[in-house]
Amino acid sequence: MQTEYDGLPMKRTWKIWWELIRPHTLTAAFVPVLLGTVIALLEDGVNWLLFAAMMMASILIQAATNLFNEYYDFKRGLDTEESVGIGGGIVRHGMTPKLIMTLALGMYAIALLLGIYICAASSWWLAAVGLVCMLVGYLYTGGPLPISYTPFGELFSGLFMGFLIILIAFYIQAGYVSATAILIAIPSGILVGLINLSNNLRDHDGDKAHGRKTMPVVMGRKNALTFMAIMFGFSYLWLVGLVVTGNVTAWILLALLSIPKAMKAVKGFVGKTQPITMVPAMKATAQTNTFFGLLMAIGLFISYFI
Repeated sequence: MQTEYDGLPMKRTWKIWWELIRPHTLTAAFVPVLLGTVIALLEDGVNWLLFAAMMMASILIQAATNLFNEYYDFKRGLDTEESVGIGGGIVRHGMTPKLIMTLALGMYAIALLLGIYICAASSWWLAAVGLVCMLVGYLYTGGPLPISYTPFGELFSGLFMGFLIILIAFYIQAGYVSATAILIAIPSGILVGLINLSNNLRDHDGDKAHGRKTMPVVMGRKNALTFMAIMFGFSYLWLVGLVVTGNVTAWILLALLSIPKAMKAVKGFVGKTQPITMVPAMKATAQTNTFFGLLMAIGLFISYFI
């Protein structure tokens, strides 16, 4: 089925819909929920229906955030048919902005229903936290002063889509937040923020031309890349510190196996200025977050049986 919008054919294929939600970013929603749940398994056990509901809600919020990004970047003239790293539903495939916004709001509606179930089964205090997370997802590119136009995009994405998601996933299972959950959530939140930083490194020139004050624009591309390398190193050293101080099992150090991916991510940005040449480094950054979180979860899961 095809329709026309501004002379562009709208192809309704699974590949276009898949690209539209920017699947490489969805690990930032999947991994924290898994990690928070595994930590809860070690301490109190797990309700798997709540886990499934939390996982689906988190992924829907992340996907909707990507659609809001698509909508508002188009409205502000940032996305063109040649833009790298976008879903391209509007500028390449002729989808109407209204359709993109409707899809995003539809995902939010489903996430809200899942949130009601989660709150009813755990605590209604989570409703306020969940609504704030959804609001931040919208305000990242929406509203009068989008977060993505400031140097705080990495902070907000790491805090709300990394750190807090782990604590929420833990809380709905255990009914409280433990010190262990907080300590483990810190490096995970950092790596989610670095996914955002990799995106802003790629878009440095375009963002600067359009008046965006992202972290790489404010710090400079070289300093932002140095900051990325430092934060990767800090995350790995943090895990070692947790083991040395006896806060977690040594099995969590399986996450150190993701170091080559982190190195590939940093090296992939060195000397690059064209957006298309930085795509492999962006993918490596997202993969580092995925492998880091999954390996931590596997390590904790192993310790559950030992």
